[in-house]
Amino acid sequence: MEFESPTSSPIQSDFISDPPPFPIVLPPYTVAFPSPIHPSLLFSMDNQRSISLLQFMINEGLVPSAEEEEKRKKVIHKLKQIVSSWIKKVAWQHQLPKHQIESTSATILTYGSYGLGVHNSESDIDALCVAPFFASIAEDFFVVLHDMLKKRPEVSYIHCVKSAKVPLMRFKFDGISIDLPYARLNLLYVPENIDILNPFFMRNIDDTSWKSLSGVRVNKLILHLVPTNVEKFQSMLRCLKLWAKRRGVYGTLLGYLGGIHMTVLAAYVFQRYRGATLNALIMIFFQTFAFWPWPTPVVLQEGMLLTIITAIQTRSLMPIILPSHPYEYCQSSITTSTFFRIKTEFLRAHNMTRDILKPDFIWDNVFEPFPYSKVYSNFVKIYLSYPNNFALGDWVGWVKSRFRSLLQILERIQGFCDPNPTEYVDSEKMEPNVAFYWGLRPCKYNFMDIGLVRGEFMKIINYGYEGSPGRIELSILLASQLPN
Repeated sequence: MEFESPTSSPIQSDFISDPPPFPIVLPPYTVAFPSPIHPSLLFSMDNQRSISLLQFMINEGLVPSAEEEEKRKKVIHKLKQIVSSWIKKVAWQHQLPKHQIESTSATILTYGSYGLGVHNSESDIDALCVAPFFASIAEDFFVVLHDMLKKRPEVSYIHCVKSAKVPLMRFKFDGISIDLPYARLNLLYVPENIDILNPFFMRNIDDTSWKSLSGVRVNKLILHLVPTNVEKFQSMLRCLKLWAKRRGVYGTLLGYLGGIHMTVLAAYVFQRYRGATLNALIMIFFQTFAFWPWPTPVVLQEGMLLTIITAIQTRSLMPIILPSHPYEYCQSSITTSTFFRIKTEFLRAHNMTRDILKPDFIWDNVFEPFPYSKVYSNFVKIYLSYPNNFALGDWVGWVKSRFRSLLQILERIQGFCDPNPTEYVDSEKMEPNVAFYWGLRPCKYNFMDIGLVRGEFMKIINYGYEGSPGRIELSILLASQLPN
């Protein structure tokens, strides 16, 4: 059976099962099924749910159209042409011999959601610039390549983020947002489709390059670990990322799960049940992590020896191991509040999907947006502004990178805080701005001096910030005061 997408590309029939059905994994407690139940009924209900989930994906626009896919491919192709011209210019500036200038090359490697094939029409592209050893990041990347890109008519809003853990350039190319970090290898010639998993290419590289290459390497390793039914894995991951965003538990800087976390968790389940239908994979995913014995780490590769765990890593509330060598933990900003929220959402989704015979089941309910204004009576409003839109992004990005500290301050005072990851715009203000609204639960303190909270947070914000800081305001609102 095939299911047609809006792009006329068939969704293959392996998203559902043919008899005999996979072994349905029931929850660790008894489900009240009518007795007896014929296996064919479970098989039929499971396939029906898989089909309805595929339809839900189409309705939500989770799969880009053929035109959107082609546009992204053209952007990557143009970027490769630009870096190819750039590296020869840099080689000439470094006065390399003529034959080396002619033979040297650089390339672009994609990773993140685009590299995994789980992007949508609104996703940005994570694209790594990989170049030979002689091209420096400070001068050749952030100056020479930056200037070349800035002159291109397709490029807009370009700026450098040098202070990030992984320094990068951020810009729009033909309207598509691009994050472009940089890595250099001890090579003169970088093949267009270099096998970055080959340890030969990782010899004697600097720390910045190692960090930049990590995302590409992890992407490739995960796809190697799920070599069959990759399209089904991609559909599973698309659904889970949408679920996390709708339920307000997606966003690394806000203390929630990021794309890499969701990818490893999904791959963990897919490895073990790759013959299951799409519906069953989602059911088993929620069952698995609703009852996961945290802080036991999630490990993709069987037999991985975790002999050395640093003090910082052992304090992680939800440790997830990257499938790379040397083995690393996914960077996490999860706090006690966000840990509770994530676990609660796993359990909610499990309870909603566990009964395969539920007659009124619809996927829309599972993906229903989290009702912040109904759950919380009080909110912290975080208002960020800057005189111009161009610099607002840098200011917001810097403050967000310090949000975990603000969350911990509020937890210390309130005991619990739910940082809604959604960015809003305060339409009553004339200046370019972004606003966040974080849910608070009642506590033993009836009063919180938000001015003291702001003062403590501003000390953290001001430390290390380069340039003129923007404006930040913190205030307490009632649910009735939230904007529509």
